[in-house]
Amino acid sequence: MAREILTRISQLSPQRLRLNCRLAACLLFCLMVNSAQANSIYKCIKDNKVVFSQTICPKDSSQHKIEYEFGITTETDSDKRENTIDPLQALLSQQVISKEKLLHLLKSEIYRLTQELSYFSILKASELKKIERKRYWEKKDNNNAEYLTEVKEMNTYFDDLVNINQVTIDLLKERKMQIEAEPNLEDNTDTK
Repeated sequence: MAREILTRISQLSPQRLRLNCRLAACLLFCLMVNSAQANSIYKCIKDNKVVFSQTICPKDSSQHKIEYEFGITTETDSDKRENTIDPLQALLSQQVISKEKLLHLLKSEIYRLTQELSYFSILKASELKKIERKRYWEKKDNNNAEYLTEVKEMNTYFDDLVNINQVTIDLLKERKMQIEAEPNLEDNTDTK
């Protein structure tokens, strides 16, 4: 088979070989462009029903675009065509983020971490089933030391992840309450 491929390649003319290389490069570029778009999904909302899609939502539903890049998840309302400033870029360029935007980002991160907590419970249940299947096929008892060690390590691992997330959620909620309690600068300037 390999010899057949090599003989076919050697039979190609140099122009044909260059054309095939360009075609392969073009296909690779198209694949890379499509994989870059995989970082964003659309949240379509219609009649209090939410559907997630990788394509643009139909005209009769509202649309939010959720993007994930460099470990940061951003959700933007795509129905409103406005130029948004990336919060990380605003912080790096020492611009000020409005109180509403900061509260929105905190709420989004709290929501994401809460979703991650439920994801951890699903993963933990799946891992436990995998360990149970392994124990069953190896015909070990429920009180086998190796089995009990695996279960304990798995529980410790996921409990640590849940604890870290919960501490972060608590800190974010505390910070959110602090920001909500702060007076608005706009309110202070109006009263002067």
